[in-house]
Amino acid sequence: MSQPRLSDKQAGVHLTIVKLLWYSEVNDIGRDPNVGIGRKSCQARLLPWLRLFGRMNFQNKLAPLSTLSLLLGLLAVAALTGALFAQQSDPQLSAPEPATPRADVAALPDPPDPPADDSTESMFPHFKDTRFWLTGQANFIFQTHPDFHAPYSGPHSLSPRYEKATSRLMTLYTGVRLNNSSEVLVDIEEAGGAALSTGLGLAGDTDLDIVRNPLLSKAPYVGRAMVHHVFALSQDRVENQRNPFSLFEELPRRRLEVRFGKFSMPDFFDLNSVGSDTHFQFMNWTIDNNGAWDYAADTRGYTVGATADYEDRNWGFRFAEALMPKVANGIDLVWKPWQAHAENFEYELRRGVIPAKAGVVRLLAYTNSANMGIYRDQVIKAAAENTMPDITAHPWRITRKYGFGINMEQNLTHYLTAFARFGWDNGKTESFAYTEVDQTLAQGVGASGAWWHRKQDRAGAAFVTNAIKKDHQNYLAAGGVGFLLGDGKLNYGRENILESYYTVHTWRGIYLAPGVQYIVNPGYNRDRGPVVVPSFRAHIEF
Repeated sequence: MSQPRLSDKQAGVHLTIVKLLWYSEVNDIGRDPNVGIGRKSCQARLLPWLRLFGRMNFQNKLAPLSTLSLLLGLLAVAALTGALFAQQSDPQLSAPEPATPRADVAALPDPPDPPADDSTESMFPHFKDTRFWLTGQANFIFQTHPDFHAPYSGPHSLSPRYEKATSRLMTLYTGVRLNNSSEVLVDIEEAGGAALSTGLGLAGDTDLDIVRNPLLSKAPYVGRAMVHHVFALSQDRVENQRNPFSLFEELPRRRLEVRFGKFSMPDFFDLNSVGSDTHFQFMNWTIDNNGAWDYAADTRGYTVGATADYEDRNWGFRFAEALMPKVANGIDLVWKPWQAHAENFEYELRRGVIPAKAGVVRLLAYTNSANMGIYRDQVIKAAAENTMPDITAHPWRITRKYGFGINMEQNLTHYLTAFARFGWDNGKTESFAYTEVDQTLAQGVGASGAWWHRKQDRAGAAFVTNAIKKDHQNYLAAGGVGFLLGDGKLNYGRENILESYYTVHTWRGIYLAPGVQYIVNPGYNRDRGPVVVPSFRAHIEF
């Protein structure tokens, strides 16, 4: 049966009433502290008013405007729910997020002073189908240094003569989500180019992208290949910032994430939003990572193992078990986990140390069991035989290294974030997988370009001071060489490094970044240096 038509005046009155009810509902949603439970619930509250609004338009002479009204209303729903939902899930309002892909994106509870938007633009649009992921990146770093003072050099010294080098790192990120809780992620990588002095002579090397063994094949290889499964431990869900390590749009607020396969330990541990990314931020090894964390890795920085990550509202705890290499800086892993293995533990508290400011505190601990030499034993043996000590001159035996780390980041202003790291290890056994550091302290700041109205730009400055234990010092002073250091002699002093950079977004996914590093006592040697290393980075995000 057809419905009676209303007069223009009646229709106008009714339409005004509906509009007032609509705006009232919108305002209620904006004030509702529970609106963050999800976009669908927000839309469910608004769509009935849209349907009524549309029916009234179609039933009367307002019909020519009905389609436009309905479209604008739908657009308003999308914009409103997106904005409101972003207030809950936007990484700006959570603990500061890095620009590079990372695994954990749990949010802080309503920090009042978020950092600026630092989401990166890419050359091409990404898949709209959330089941799949296909992106890529290419990173090129040019570095050079002029002549510097060095009365002597050893087999593993940074060359005191002018040199230059360009490294490249290209990655293809792929993934497929099997269901709402499982996914498979595979990354193909190609690394090449050259490093200053083939990567030798510095504990805090100037380029984290370099290949530490120039004899490795330049052919593409599988960097990561892992299965990721999420066990829901709560019914409520939070929005997830999709990235190459997690394709899910939403995750349970309380959950257990398990990963198994090939990965890099810094993919999930010791992360820092302003000091962990060579693509957009700092380039020095001991600024981007904790130098005293001798994390399990082959020459390229990858291992095979499993991680378990428990995440709650404002804290998380993660654990990893991984394989160790056969020799220091070796490409081959030991496939006998009952002999050579590594355990890593990290507790993360997403709370700032400054009241009313967002921040994160991470506590790291690790143990390594591998075929590592003992510095003191080799120094004593060499003195008795009147030869140079050799840390690798020992039969196969499993020794243990352990260490600790603290990683902090703190929002200072809307666009400025400070960070600091401290690391320590026992220093008695051979530096084996990452670099030759037994103690480190790094601190710095990162700024978002939104501060000066260039939201894709980034800038930062940091200082790090590295040290080694007495046994390690004596080994190098006696003429011993590690997998990175060895000047033939040693007048010991802490290795101090200052780095700054500015990343400018030029067009779409192209980013350029001049930078400079100033190094005092390279390789812990007061007799050498200081060294100035200018850098220029070109990064393409696909």
